[in-house]
Amino acid sequence: MALMKDIQTLDDLFVHTLQDIYYAEHQILKALPKMMAKATDPELKAGFETHLRETEGQVQRLEQVFAMHGHQPKAVTCPAIDGIIQEANEVAGDIADKSVLDAALLASAQAVEHYEITRYGTLVAWANELGRSDCASVLQQNLDEEHATDRKLTQLAEARVNRRAE
Repeated sequence: MALMKDIQTLDDLFVHTLQDIYYAEHQILKALPKMMAKATDPELKAGFETHLRETEGQVQRLEQVFAMHGHQPKAVTCPAIDGIIQEANEVAGDIADKSVLDAALLASAQAVEHYEITRYGTLVAWANELGRSDCASVLQQNLDEEHATDRKLTQLAEARVNRRAE
């Protein structure tokens, strides 16, 4: 209920959602090294490593958007990303077969990507609605990277990882 009092305008909602994805990106920065350590497929490991570097850049872009919009970077807890990461850890902890584990890790990574895509897509739309095409263009860069990562993960799953898990 306290949250609703703080959000009265689309601008308030935009800032809150920026804070949400800022938190999510920081949680992803913590989760990716653990996922890399568990993965056995070399291409999957490399994909996680690439995404880790991209995520660092996405955090910097978010900080840029906060500044452009006149706010200090701040994170608010995002139960959705916490749940996705917790589920990934639980599933990965239950799988002994390394090929199946890779498929599970990849699926978990895609769940994260899809969450990020929804958040960035919404933020781009709201930034445009608020007349902040400058913020929208920076956020669009993050959205484009998330889409590209999702496509790469799909290709990897279909070409290698899922087949090995059969």
